[in-house]
Amino acid sequence: MSLQIKLEEKPDLKKDFRIPTFDDWKKQVEEDLKGEPFEKKLITKTYEAIELKPIYTSDDIKEIPFLNNFSGFDNFVRGAKASGYHSSIWEIAQEYSNALPEDLNEALRYDLERGLNSINISLDLPTQLGIDADQSKTGEVGKGGLSISGIRKMQVLFDTIDLREYPLHIEAGFSALPFTLLYAAFTRELRISLMNLKGSITSDPYDFILRHGFLPYSLKQIFDEIKFATQMMIRSNSPMRTIGISGMNYNNAGATAVQELAFVFATAIEYLEEMINRGLAVEEVVRRMKFTFGIGSFYFMEIAKLRAAKLIWNNILKLYNVPEESRKIYIHGKTSFYNQTLIDPYVNILRATTEAFSAIVAGVDALTTIPFNSTFDSPDDFSRRVARNTQIILKEESHLDQVIDPAAGSFFVENLTAQLAESSWKLLQQIDEMGGMFKAIQNEFVLNEVKKIAEARKIDYAKRKSVLVGTNMYANPEEEVVEPRQPDYEDIYKKRVEYIQKYRISGEDQKHKNILDKLQIIADTKSYDLVETAIEAYIDGAAIGEVASSIRSAGKEEIRIQPLDVQRPAEMFEELRFASENYKKKTGHKPKVFLATMGPLKQYKARADFSRGFFEVGGFEVIYPSNGFANTDEAVTKALVSEAEIITICSTDDTYPELVPEIVKGIKTKSPQRIIVLAGCPKDQIEEHKKSGVDEFIYLGADVQKVISALLNKISN
Repeated sequence: MSLQIKLEEKPDLKKDFRIPTFDDWKKQVEEDLKGEPFEKKLITKTYEAIELKPIYTSDDIKEIPFLNNFSGFDNFVRGAKASGYHSSIWEIAQEYSNALPEDLNEALRYDLERGLNSINISLDLPTQLGIDADQSKTGEVGKGGLSISGIRKMQVLFDTIDLREYPLHIEAGFSALPFTLLYAAFTRELRISLMNLKGSITSDPYDFILRHGFLPYSLKQIFDEIKFATQMMIRSNSPMRTIGISGMNYNNAGATAVQELAFVFATAIEYLEEMINRGLAVEEVVRRMKFTFGIGSFYFMEIAKLRAAKLIWNNILKLYNVPEESRKIYIHGKTSFYNQTLIDPYVNILRATTEAFSAIVAGVDALTTIPFNSTFDSPDDFSRRVARNTQIILKEESHLDQVIDPAAGSFFVENLTAQLAESSWKLLQQIDEMGGMFKAIQNEFVLNEVKKIAEARKIDYAKRKSVLVGTNMYANPEEEVVEPRQPDYEDIYKKRVEYIQKYRISGEDQKHKNILDKLQIIADTKSYDLVETAIEAYIDGAAIGEVASSIRSAGKEEIRIQPLDVQRPAEMFEELRFASENYKKKTGHKPKVFLATMGPLKQYKARADFSRGFFEVGGFEVIYPSNGFANTDEAVTKALVSEAEIITICSTDDTYPELVPEIVKGIKTKSPQRIIVLAGCPKDQIEEHKKSGVDEFIYLGADVQKVISALLNKISN
């Protein structure tokens, strides 16, 4: 007998399968939660004070005004070009901090043959300040970037590199004018017009003061210099950008996405106003502005942040009556230094990958991925290659260049973009009401706002509510912790000083007289006319320090503030690992923890596994017995034989009242210096266990850094 089911010729799916509503879903979820509050369990509040829901529907985007915009139009939230990356991909950038021009040239030529298509150079502090190496001191020259003074070393730096082929980006500190003039002189010598060059040599005084805590000259002097550099590119019809606005300091100090956006655009408004007040056309200035944002590990937040940046900039430029076509924003993304780790450094590759992914999805114009060993060593060919290939793989194998605005249509991302833009705009207005960005920097509003978030993040990392894989969770205790290595700055200093001193005395007397005459003309000139004279002085052989001091002959008017505290959360855990290594050097072994596992497997395993992970964060050696102990005498004997400085009792809250007093008494009687830790924190038993002699409690949500630091201090004294 066969059973036949008769189907209607035209099934009505809407009738037979009712579409569940959001309320239906929520009702079912609340039943599954068994009385637990929906808002507490399934709503996540971010550091930006944005509440993330577990599910988003079309209702969450119906009020969004940019929803139906097209790529290449309107506010450019979906991309500056209608074709996305099809016509040209993002710039695959690599940041270099080589101190000597010859070393940097070698690295550049190697990488340009292997996928690099954009050159990014960092300058050391003396060069940013316009100080020659022989006027500086050991430890400063070459630290963090290139040390360069004159046109001859520029020839060494770019030997066999065609600057017309690759964008060149240089962040030149509070004022790029001295270096920009040197670059202009160098290109003139090569007979290359500035109009055929692309990239940026940028000034960002607010970024400089937040990083270093001072500006060596008045803002008037600095903005005058920025005007001259910008004016030179305008008159040369060059696309080179001269005004940088960076969010990297905020990002690396732990700021929220809202803070980074608001502070960046508050800065951009002031820079724009300063240039307009000095007679430059608003559209010309906008074309010479470059925005840099840090890219963190919160994948969707970073996508939304960069998309929101396009919305905010568009709205700002509307207020200046800038035509739509000129309202495009140039964004350079850099993977964050904030979440990099020295311990288990290869995890940094994974962090950079997800960060790069989010930046590309958001539509950056250029992207720098930090090499995995940047925290403890100078990046080498291998680490630079891995960082560079991260982007190349995302292009060649993930085909991210083939999709236009891949985040479009995501209820979550579209909603988050709108919320970030709105929240950032409110903070931007708050900054405007207090007198603008520089006022907010001077009165420490910026410092305090970022500090509050950084402290909250630090606590969450210390309690492992936020995870750094391989560092505060899933640590590898067998890993050999690498001591950070620094370049030989003394050798770099000697080489640079020897060169610049020879450079100064080389050539004929007439040449030196010509240089001195030109330097005097520069010192006497306070208008754009100094630009041509400075270029000629460089060609004659002047050094950057001589030209910079002539431009700034009016003297210093130093401005000082409290800088942002740029500190990686991983540092507090790295300090623990170094302390454990130092303990090993003194005693011959790492700090030992013996797990007194009591009872059958199901009774102790959860807390024993937790305890092992807890102590391995500090680099401790954890002795984990293969079986649970049947009685307290056996546990005490094994614990004492292990010679472990710390004994951790692992069982259940129900068994602790009986087990703990016996184990503590047995250990403390024979070895009172031993430290007893209880895995768990039964609130109604804590006082009794303390009376019994328990020294510390570890539990989910405990401050790992604080507990392990205290234990290390106890066993070391």
